[in-house]
Amino acid sequence: MKKLISLASLLTLIFISCGKEKSDLIVTNAKVYTVNKDFETAQSFAVKNGKIIAVASNEEIKKKYKSSNIIDAENNAVYPGFIDAHCHFYGLGLQQQKVDLVGTQSYDEVLERLLDFKKDKNTLYITGRGWDQNDWKVKEFPTKDQLDELFPNTPIAITRIDGHAMLVNQKAIDLAGINKDSKIDGGEFIKKDGELTGVLIDNAMSFIKIPQPTKKQQIQALIDAQKICFDLGLTTVDDAGLDKEVIELIDSLQQTGDLKMRVYAMISNNQKNLDYYLNKGIIKTDKLNVRSVKVYADGALGSRGAALKAEYSDKKGHFGALVNSYENLQNVAKRIAESNYQMNTHAIGDSANYIMLKTYNEVLKGKENRRWRIEHAQIVDLQDFNLFKNVLPSIQPTHATSDMYWAEDRVGAERIKGAYAYNNLLKQYGKVALGTDFPIEHVSPLYTFYAATARKDLKGYPENGYQTENALSRENTLKGMTIWNAYANFEEDEKGSIEVGKFADFIILDKDIMTVSEEEIPTTKVLATYVGGQKVN
Repeated sequence: MKKLISLASLLTLIFISCGKEKSDLIVTNAKVYTVNKDFETAQSFAVKNGKIIAVASNEEIKKKYKSSNIIDAENNAVYPGFIDAHCHFYGLGLQQQKVDLVGTQSYDEVLERLLDFKKDKNTLYITGRGWDQNDWKVKEFPTKDQLDELFPNTPIAITRIDGHAMLVNQKAIDLAGINKDSKIDGGEFIKKDGELTGVLIDNAMSFIKIPQPTKKQQIQALIDAQKICFDLGLTTVDDAGLDKEVIELIDSLQQTGDLKMRVYAMISNNQKNLDYYLNKGIIKTDKLNVRSVKVYADGALGSRGAALKAEYSDKKGHFGALVNSYENLQNVAKRIAESNYQMNTHAIGDSANYIMLKTYNEVLKGKENRRWRIEHAQIVDLQDFNLFKNVLPSIQPTHATSDMYWAEDRVGAERIKGAYAYNNLLKQYGKVALGTDFPIEHVSPLYTFYAATARKDLKGYPENGYQTENALSRENTLKGMTIWNAYANFEEDEKGSIEVGKFADFIILDKDIMTVSEEEIPTTKVLATYVGGQKVN
């Protein structure tokens, strides 16, 4: 009799199992932040062919689906894969092949790192990036004098953290054909007592002809950047400014499966790119999306290149500058408006923001759903915020906590009220796209989350947060790193939330960043990153 009961039970289990739909992957025992329109949570979801086919409770998924690949999340939090709305993915990879000057506390430390690099690498031209004179005791631009003494025969070109200033030695100057009479619109050759100091601002940097990386180095750069990003929970990156050659290399590596990262590629604003891509139209695969143009309006605040309406508070008679002429910016905007491409413009100073906001609103009259973006929107005149009603702010919260030590010196007590004003920007458009601008800032999206919500740096400074009236809520921050970024990329129907029909791009964290104390957010670890249901870290 017992055998008959056991056999009946077995047959029942087989029947139940046969009645279940087979899936490639089931995630169970999780706190799933779906980031759907109601911001609901769930416990479990099933994946098939790289997409989510069901989201429900543990019991419901277990009842309807089976899989040989079941992930027990052990009650950890699961989120949609993070999207960085503004970064330099390819640049991050190339940075791994250069001198890393991030975090240097003095010019002497910069020189030490250059000497160490020269000792370890046999290179004919030394490049690096990451120095920031605002982090040094002497907060002035360095000069080339010591570089000339230490490296008389090796050209040196080291870029400031923001990418808008460069220090070069005399060898590099000679190779570039620069002299003390050299001039360029939208840039500056810094001089002292009539002589070149070696510091070049914005367009002046274009004189320096740094050897281009080989294809092998380019591939390695993309693979290196991918590993860094996957380990930190990023599943899509918006690379802000790429040329056709690199975009096609990304596409080829994605097609072979070597590059699994999803890339929203903004083309760099030059004649060759515009002629090719605007005529070709949108390029879209599961992994690559090419439909936007990255344009520069001005420089950076740290190097006093951001275009301001009134003079800099710490430099009389200096207003910064547009790096493209007003006429050129107007013409480019009109041309892009006649295409189906998005325009994403770097604008930091209040003058640059005003010019671009007015330009956008004029050329987009009568055009719906264009989702044009202002990248950075750092200093905005208080009377100009309403111009963001139809313009998407793409902002980087860690810029606020990096710049807060000196930003008010640049713009003064009144203008700083419209600086890094993320909550005010959110109120205008109803969404914000969040990113890092890495490698200018650290890659980690968890640092973005912390800076946006706590308005503190990693040292916990300031104790009560920086201009906390412009802190974002945790819910809005998570949306700004997922579904709103997908929207900014015209991809909200395929990613950005854990919902049926969307790509199974998700991450598992060891802490729930929606509920832990704010000081625990930066130390949260990514346990696993999945793209299309495949583990990638």
